[in-house]
Amino acid sequence: MGWWRIGTDTMAGSSFVLSPLAETVASLKTLHAAAAAHPGERAWLARHLPAYRERLAAEPLDALLVRAAIGPTWNADFLTPTPPGDRERSFEEEVGAVLATEPADAVDQLAVAIGGPVPEPLRSARDLPQRLAGVLGWVWRETVRPEWARRRRILEADVTARTALLSRGGWAAALDELCPGKMRWLGDGRLQVNTRDYPPRRVDGGRLLLVPVTPATGWVSWEGTERYAIVYPCAGVLADTTGPMVPEALGALLGTARAGVLVRLGTPLSTSQLVALTGQGLGSVGRHLKVLLDAGLVRRGRAGRSVLYEWTEAGAVLVAAQEDPRPGAPRGGGRSL
Repeated sequence: MGWWRIGTDTMAGSSFVLSPLAETVASLKTLHAAAAAHPGERAWLARHLPAYRERLAAEPLDALLVRAAIGPTWNADFLTPTPPGDRERSFEEEVGAVLATEPADAVDQLAVAIGGPVPEPLRSARDLPQRLAGVLGWVWRETVRPEWARRRRILEADVTARTALLSRGGWAAALDELCPGKMRWLGDGRLQVNTRDYPPRRVDGGRLLLVPVTPATGWVSWEGTERYAIVYPCAGVLADTTGPMVPEALGALLGTARAGVLVRLGTPLSTSQLVALTGQGLGSVGRHLKVLLDAGLVRRGRAGRSVLYEWTEAGAVLVAAQEDPRPGAPRGGGRSL
């Protein structure tokens, strides 16, 4: 597994950062994989994947470059520059780091991402940074910027929820919940950043930036010893653009807000994820979960340091019954996840 040893000074200077470029890179990776993690992402792919493929078909060298830069295991560094972290930058400001890459350095970074020789058309090209910036610019303009306001609200809700978790459980708890199953706090200043075989890295004396993105992907990056970044999928990736609808009868029985928590627990979620998805406060979500636990409608369990909630059999039956109260009777407004 890959892990970082994080010094106390670095931990103290850690912060959450929103990055339009990271959101764009994550969206590019989703388009490249052509695989959706949830219904909202599936609808987004249906809208944009044909135009993306047409864009690359018109520029075969760009298509080859994207495949190489994303790589089978590692990303090329100039695809995923570490955000400055001093303030939120515009996409145009951030993409300057891609453009500033020396062509020879870009080829070397592609070799690392590919894990072998770089194809000749890419080795001979002198404009790889400009080409990659052009692809990223297209993804930003055509697929991310039109809905950036909505994505930004999801990202801000995630940061708010995790900041609350940080205040209650410290950085160990906040880091442990970023990517359950892949990232976890090992103790003694050690953070597992992925499950791959990679030498440990000492992260000390610089800043640690936590960068949420809405697509279901993530990566780590660093800029010398000054800045380190963990890009992680925020809780919003679990929802589509509207979220599951609360059946009217269930809302009348439990209250709309409490029912809104219950209907989302068909898959295990943490308290911080529920805060981000519902838009409710941490205290409100906690109270709703206690009532649902006491009623036997949900149960909780641990995944590492994370506490996750999900339906019991009784909870699943109740939600299903309210969605379709009569056997065989069709009804709109079912769960969309």
